This record gives sequence, C-alpha cells and structure tokens, in this order.
Amino acid sequence: MVEKKKRTGVRGNADPVLHEEHVHVHEHGHTHVHTHTQTKAVLNRMARLIGHLQSVRRMVEEGRDCSEVLLQISAVDAALKNVGKIILKDHMEHCIVDAVQDNDREALARLEQAIDRFVR
Repeated sequence: MVEKKKRTGVRGNADPVLHEEHVHVHEHGHTHVHTHTQTKAVLNRMARLIGHLQSVRRMVEEGRDCSEVLLQISAVDAALKNVGKIILKDHMEHCIVDAVQDNDREALARLEQAIDRFVR
C-alpha cells in the first residue's frame, strides 16, 4: 500500500519546491518513506506536453501537412521519454536506494519490470 503526502520545501535559492512523499507499507509489516524531489518539474513538463499534444490534434483537424504532423508527434514522443527519464532517475535516487538498504526485493523486481516496459 502506498500513501502519498505533498509538502513544500525550500531550495538554496529560496524557491519553493514540491516534494512528493510515498509511504510504502509492505506485507511483512515494515514501512518506509520515499521523497521525490522532481515532482514539480515533472508536472510542469507534463502540462507543456499536454499543450503540445493538443496543438498536434489541431494540426490534424486542420488538415496540415502529414510531414509537419509527424515531426510534431516525434517531438512529443521525445519529450514524454524525457519525462520518463526524470521519473526513473528520481525513483532510483530515492526509492531504490531505500529498497536496497532494506533488502526489498519486491521493489527491485518492480523496477526491473518498469525499466523493461520503459525501454521498449
């Protein structure tokens, strides 16, 4: 089971940064908390991606040149993969470090499955 909590912190330059905390409760009873530091960056990129994808949809509706549409789809695809890389890096820096310290083989197996799907 995973509980999520949001909290804000302050970077060195006094800009607020959103941290996402995940509390994992495992079958054998122990819990641990992971803090994700890239939540705000991911959300900002996702908002831009949604806008970009909506503009591609408008291009299709307007009957724009197929090569232009394909170029924009390629840009959306690359941007989405970059968001995935940020999430994966953040997950490895926080959740997986904790999982290794706790010898949480279940979390490591889930990471392996996620990586397999992500790199397809």
